[in-house]
Amino acid sequence: MTGIRGFFKLDKNGTDVKTEIIAGLTTFLTMSYIIVVNPSILSTNGTGISFAGALTATVLVSAISSILMGLVANLPFALAPGMGINAFFTFSVILGMGVPWQKALGTVFISGIIFILLTLVKFREKIVFAIPECVRYGVATGIGLFLALIGLKQAGLIVASPATLIKFGGFTPQVILFLIGMLFTLFLFSRKIIGSLLISILFTTLIAFLNGRLWGSDILIKGPQSIMSDPDFSAVFFKLDISGAFSFELLAVIFTFLFTDMFDSISTFLGVSQVANLKDDKGRPKNLKRALFVDAISTTISGLFGTSSGTTYIESAAGVDQGGRTGLTAVVVGLLFLPFLYFSPVLQIIPSFATSPALVLVGFFMMSSIGKVKFSEFDEGMPAFLACILIPFTYSITQGISWALIAYTLLKIFKGKANELSGTIYVIDVLAIATLILI
Repeated sequence: MTGIRGFFKLDKNGTDVKTEIIAGLTTFLTMSYIIVVNPSILSTNGTGISFAGALTATVLVSAISSILMGLVANLPFALAPGMGINAFFTFSVILGMGVPWQKALGTVFISGIIFILLTLVKFREKIVFAIPECVRYGVATGIGLFLALIGLKQAGLIVASPATLIKFGGFTPQVILFLIGMLFTLFLFSRKIIGSLLISILFTTLIAFLNGRLWGSDILIKGPQSIMSDPDFSAVFFKLDISGAFSFELLAVIFTFLFTDMFDSISTFLGVSQVANLKDDKGRPKNLKRALFVDAISTTISGLFGTSSGTTYIESAAGVDQGGRTGLTAVVVGLLFLPFLYFSPVLQIIPSFATSPALVLVGFFMMSSIGKVKFSEFDEGMPAFLACILIPFTYSITQGISWALIAYTLLKIFKGKANELSGTIYVIDVLAIATLILI
């Protein structure tokens, strides 16, 4: 124990081993829904990605990245494949653009390498801090709406309509079970139950499993052939196509992975560091460069292992709230992920409508960012508004980010505030315009 206390500087940070373990368990429970939700999204019909392969990749990326964050940066931040970016990877890149999943993984890997290079030369921080806050808040909100829309669509509550684009899907058995799961989720959250999303997913799956057996006429879920199996390293592990990803038309995809992950990680570092008072003498997040480097590594290995980009999770704040202050918290989270490598058969039976409440709730939490936008100032509010509506309406994070950045610059110029614009933002605008042209 003495070695652990010394390595993680527990005494200096005013914590102990017991507190850090409890904090790690708390963080894990709040984000463990990703074990089921991420493979469910990635293996959506038409992508060609297997659930078992995606599960193996999800668990490995989450475990290795979180442990590295603890060992390298000594921070209580956990990492896993990011929500929102996994939806973009699946619905916009693979299904929308028709990019084979192997090439899509190649773009994730390339963006990770770029992350590493930008972090080493300290340019990544410069880029992120050059992005206007209103755009960052608008993008976060837009991604939240995007996730909620996907969740409602997967549940069958929203369906396509030739007359009105979308409409209410009716009270089908799947929709009714989704609503039951949604109500149960809201109950758990209102009671502040730790691990609410995971509990809700398992509860809804159980109710769905009983449908057609104890009540109803349709069997919605077949039982698993086994409870446990070895991790699946044959489906997507190291099956990325790097050379194929080096194509002109995929530059926009790399650009989106690059900027979305940067927004996500920096925002999380700023928020959680503020809550935990993990700041340096300049008031910036402690060990920021090391944390960003680990985040970049997480994205890189995501492409190698077979999932969308890994990123730092805001759910880390739950562990911080329990007293977690060092990397030991993150190491505990990483270790807790590993056993789930062997439960693919039983997790694979979980239907999409059981994970839909989690998508809707995560979308709700991301909506909180919109309250920070100064809508009374047109040049601040309009770019955020464009990001909010264009991401879900175009089914593309790229569209939302690009148009919001361009609008911000033009409105500042129109209002005679060009002096507020940095040289970096102009460079980013050029990349945004190029992205729209490429798409």
